[in-house]
Amino acid sequence: MLLELHVRNLALIERADVEFGEGLNILTGETGAGKSIIIGSVTMALGGKASRDSIRQGAEYAYIELVFSVSGEEKERALKEAGIEPTPDGLVIVSRKITPSRSVSRVNDETVTAARLGRITGLLLDIHGQHEHQSLLHKSKHLEILDAYARPLTQPLKTQIAEEYETYRGLLGRLKEFSMDRDARIREMDFLRFEIQEIEEAALKEGEEEELTARHRLIVHGKRIGENLGRAHEALQWEGISGAVRAVEEAAQYDESLKNLRDQLYDGEAILNDACREISAYLEGLDLDEEAFRQIEDRLDCIHNLQAKYGRTVREIEAGLEEKKKRLGELENFDACREQAERELAACELRLEAACGQLSAVRKEAAGKLTEAIRQGLAELNFLDVAFSMEFERLPHFTALGYDEAQFLISTNPGQPLRPLKDVASGGELSRIMLAIKTVLADTDEIPTLIFDEIDTGISGRTAQMVSEKLAYIGRTHQVICITHLPQIAAMADVHFEIAKSARDGQTVTTIRQLDREASVKELARLLGGAKITDAVLKNAYEMKELADRTK
Repeated sequence: MLLELHVRNLALIERADVEFGEGLNILTGETGAGKSIIIGSVTMALGGKASRDSIRQGAEYAYIELVFSVSGEEKERALKEAGIEPTPDGLVIVSRKITPSRSVSRVNDETVTAARLGRITGLLLDIHGQHEHQSLLHKSKHLEILDAYARPLTQPLKTQIAEEYETYRGLLGRLKEFSMDRDARIREMDFLRFEIQEIEEAALKEGEEEELTARHRLIVHGKRIGENLGRAHEALQWEGISGAVRAVEEAAQYDESLKNLRDQLYDGEAILNDACREISAYLEGLDLDEEAFRQIEDRLDCIHNLQAKYGRTVREIEAGLEEKKKRLGELENFDACREQAERELAACELRLEAACGQLSAVRKEAAGKLTEAIRQGLAELNFLDVAFSMEFERLPHFTALGYDEAQFLISTNPGQPLRPLKDVASGGELSRIMLAIKTVLADTDEIPTLIFDEIDTGISGRTAQMVSEKLAYIGRTHQVICITHLPQIAAMADVHFEIAKSARDGQTVTTIRQLDREASVKELARLLGGAKITDAVLKNAYEMKELADRTK
């Protein structure tokens, strides 16, 4: 659920802080007051297009923040799969800062890409504006709606099909590898044998490169190491602290307080003697043999050459070696391996065919129930004598979603044949069709917040009343946010906001405030009566609000 919206310096908005509630949230206001900016700010926060022109004049940046509450183990699991952990309070905070040079999106203070942001917010909020209504013109959206309606039945089959389809594609790719002619096969076999021999003869070992590199460095700098250690050994031998030890020891005979200093010098002398012996041993073992140096360099050259050709690490090179041996075996047993791949592909096709057929049957059965429910919803939205159905075609190939292609068909007048939505529905009709669909999906749609923009395009009177009742119905199970200019829809509000425009310090400013019941009725009166609100109009507004309360 969307709890809060915070906007700073966006277009006409200097500062706006909105706390949304449960159920149906309605936004109204005068034409040009900036209602579209509110929805636009949400769209921008979710990764929509944002230009430097959207920054309020005189401001350095624009900032938008959405605060969502998340509940339910399934939703939390889906967010975690998308890489987002809700806060300890169960919140997900989405923000976007827009500057003249760039914009940055964050989720719970973690910077995210637009693609990842879309995956995350798609779990939390769904915006239905003109663009979303237009998506009904695409067949793929129709199948998506059907699968969402029958999700408990379709999802397991879709998961199975997606896995089988990946196997199917892999087998198709593997079969292509068996399409080469004899000469090409012989050339590849010879090259694989050369590579296999080169790697095996090298007999690489884990950690060998690091060990040889350390030895190489030691030999390269061995002369300088020897010179410096030689000087240190000489200094310890001739300069030491023996004289200081004897002198302090003699003095300690006359002052017992010096015994502690004497003991410290004893310890120091022992440490220096040990260090002198270690330096001697190191110098004796220092090997600067030029032949050994050449062998190390040759071995490192061999390792680096193999790394450049076959992998950065010994493990990667060995994995590549196994793949080459496997491929060589396939080429040496070309006909048998090809026949095996063909058998595996045929078996996979049978499994895919069965699963796709099962999914198609489930879809067709669900389509009858879905389209009848949508038809009833359309009739309630003043589509008189409407007919609504779904048409299926089989694709000539498999896909990760099955082999179905489907589209909704509609007839809005008696006697006219059913035709695709794109050939019949207007923009206003598409918005009502989408509302009817969302009403049907209200019990199965897992997205908690729905935003409807331009839902009242081209409607009034009885149709507007029916649309308001549908929105209220969806609001029982979802949070709904809706911009409207119709009083019939506004009257249904569980939470009502007014968007207003005013002049401040020589600049135009858009503000938003939540209305109490009395103010909400006055806003309904304005929508009903325009600039002049009479007692009769105000009474009508009260009656409309009371009727809406009883209807809900």
